[in-house]
Amino acid sequence: MTERTEGGGRGDAPDAPGYELPLLLFAGFRSLIDQLHIELARQGHPDVRPVHGFAMQAIGRDGATAVTLGRRLGVSKQAAGKTVDRLEALGYAVRTDDPTDARRKLIRLTPHGFDALARSAAIFDRLRDEWSETLGRDRVQAMESDLRAVTPPQAFRLDAAGWLGG
Repeated sequence: MTERTEGGGRGDAPDAPGYELPLLLFAGFRSLIDQLHIELARQGHPDVRPVHGFAMQAIGRDGATAVTLGRRLGVSKQAAGKTVDRLEALGYAVRTDDPTDARRKLIRLTPHGFDALARSAAIFDRLRDEWSETLGRDRVQAMESDLRAVTPPQAFRLDAAGWLGG
C-alpha cells in the first residue's frame, strides 16, 4: 500500500487501488460542499443544506412544478414536495399559481433563494481559486479537462441526492 503524505493526500500513486478513485473524487466534492456551507452560514444562509442547493438549482430562474422538480432531482413528486416545504419554511422558495395551467402550482425562488445561489457561485469561484493556489492553476485546469473527457456531456446533473438515496 502506498504511504499517505501529511494531510491525507498521496503523491504519485500509480499503484493505488481502483476503489480509491471514486472515493477521492467524492472526498474532493464533499470538501468543496462543506466549505461552501460554512461560508454560506457566515453570509446569512445558515440553514441551507446541500439538498437545498440542488433543489434551488433545479427550480431555476423560471420556476418548476413539483413533478418537474422531482424529475430533475431524481426523486418522487412527494419527496420533492417535502423539500419545497422546507425551502418555503426557510424563505428560499414560494408556491405560486402556474399562469399556463390553473390546476398546477409553480415553485419559484424568492429573492433570498436567488441570493443564496449567487453567493454560492461566488464562493465556488473562490474555492476553485484556492485549489488553484494549492495545486497550481494548470493542474486544476487539466483536472477539469480530464474529467470532462471521461464524463458524459450531460454530466451537470442535479439528481445526485435521488441517485444516492435510491
